[in-house]
Amino acid sequence: MNTSAMARSGRFRARRTARGSVTEGAARAGFTARGVIYLLVGVLALQIAFGDTGRQADRGGALQELAHKPFGAVLLWALGIGLVGMALWRLSEVIFGSVGKDGRSPRKRLMAAARCAFYVFVAYSVLAFAVSRHQSGNSSDQQSRDATARALEIPGGQWLVGAAGLVVVGAGGWIAVRAVMRKYHDKLRLGQMSRRTRRLVDVTGVAGGTARGLVFAVAGVFAVRAAIDYEPDRAKGLDDTLRSLADTPLGPWLLVCVAAGLVLFGVFSFAMARWRRV
Repeated sequence: MNTSAMARSGRFRARRTARGSVTEGAARAGFTARGVIYLLVGVLALQIAFGDTGRQADRGGALQELAHKPFGAVLLWALGIGLVGMALWRLSEVIFGSVGKDGRSPRKRLMAAARCAFYVFVAYSVLAFAVSRHQSGNSSDQQSRDATARALEIPGGQWLVGAAGLVVVGAGGWIAVRAVMRKYHDKLRLGQMSRRTRRLVDVTGVAGGTARGLVFAVAGVFAVRAAIDYEPDRAKGLDDTLRSLADTPLGPWLLVCVAAGLVLFGVFSFAMARWRRV
């Protein structure tokens, strides 16, 4: 190999290493930000279960909580930047592929693209709140009802809303099943964990993922009901979905269990920030 070829090879390796470091940092910041949001939503849901019904257990409520903390503005901007990092990492998976033997398959790239779009939206909403904290905007419940109403007005909207609801139900079931089967093991650096740490991560991953999947599935059921009855008000956002769990025969204890699960999922996200293979 001549000198120029060796130089080009060295520059390529340097760029790849630098890109990998930036991507890894963005991903870990994103998982940390996700963990903060789920942790706060879970705590707010627990407060609702124990009688503090004035709280709003969704992303907006979590942001309001952060805004009232010392250095709230700094925390909000850090959260938004972390979520931007998550979106950029997912974008890199679309372009370069993700870890794993089938990381460059069209299916994985499509899933990465969907996740990238989702985190772009979430990051935008958080940064918009950080800019103008005097107003929180519509709750997740109102946003769900408005989106459902608009969708029902278009031709074939009833079928569209119903299909979307079924997709969300399926996604919730998929999330819960994968959590119970501990599929996240494939993405973790298990060799760097002690046996005790691995057990703790499994508790948070299984319980947290199951709770998260259940919330998705219940929200999807409400969307299907809204489509069948042609009533947008039957669609529910995260806050109303969680509150509906307290109206089951199990009473508020189901909400307590799910809220605790969301707190555990927040902790699991912190574990992903530490040990996720990127």
